[in-house]
Amino acid sequence: MKIRAAAKINLGLDVTGRLQDGYHLIESVFQSVGLFDLIEAELTEGGIALECTVPEEFAAADPIPCDRRNIAYKAAELYFSETGIGKGCRLSVTKGIPSQAGMGGGSADAAGVLYCLNELCGAPVSHEELCRIGKKLGADVPFCLTGGTAYVGGIGEEIRPLPEYSGRILVIGKGREGVSTGEAYRNIDVLVSPVHPEVEKLRQALETDPDSAPQYFGNLFEQAVCLEEVDSLKSVMLDKGAVRAIMTGSGSAVFGLFRSRDEAEACCEELKKMGYFSAVCETVGKAFYEEQKRDC
Repeated sequence: MKIRAAAKINLGLDVTGRLQDGYHLIESVFQSVGLFDLIEAELTEGGIALECTVPEEFAAADPIPCDRRNIAYKAAELYFSETGIGKGCRLSVTKGIPSQAGMGGGSADAAGVLYCLNELCGAPVSHEELCRIGKKLGADVPFCLTGGTAYVGGIGEEIRPLPEYSGRILVIGKGREGVSTGEAYRNIDVLVSPVHPEVEKLRQALETDPDSAPQYFGNLFEQAVCLEEVDSLKSVMLDKGAVRAIMTGSGSAVFGLFRSRDEAEACCEELKKMGYFSAVCETVGKAFYEEQKRDC
């Protein structure tokens, strides 16, 4: 089975508290976007084999392990352990989502592996149960199994679908600097009098007047993560006509929302000339796009 697993961005992201176990409570609007990792999976009689193809521009910023440390490998181990299915698999991951970007690339890989293995095994596990399994791998995995547009709360496990916001034109930009999620949250904890994004107003706008939603885009992590590349990316996008330009997740990728594809393409080319990773894509309505499936 072969699928494309979609990246995510945060149209709005706030941190509202911290639990005793150290996990942070968030309030966010997640959105799937048309940057994808390609996941291939095949059932075998036992064992797990993983191959990874990583573009040099991604690997240079954040080396990605291709062994049992990789979240795709962990997802396969966990699926077989949780279901008791006595099989193994061969996996291949081709990265199209930049890493350490706040775009859920690792979570998309884990979600894609869980989805593929469940389909290849005859779908014995419900979507809700897959999300429960996925949560053990990372807080973003349940959304990456769901996709589309959603309000996300708690530590990431509370997912409420919102009206589809697909077809919006974006430019994604990222420099070579990455952001440690742990460090970003530690910086959040020491912010003094932060200005919180209006996530609830964003949610309401998406439900009643989606064209007004961009005015409520925002990310608390921009006040906790100070990277010159993020400021530069936002500045170029806005100069090139972006309606809004916001860092996603804990960083360090930035997305710009554009009215026209021509403006977006011009901005993308400018960012590439400056040495940044850049791509034009659209918001999408699903987590996975199936390429190929056959009985094993």
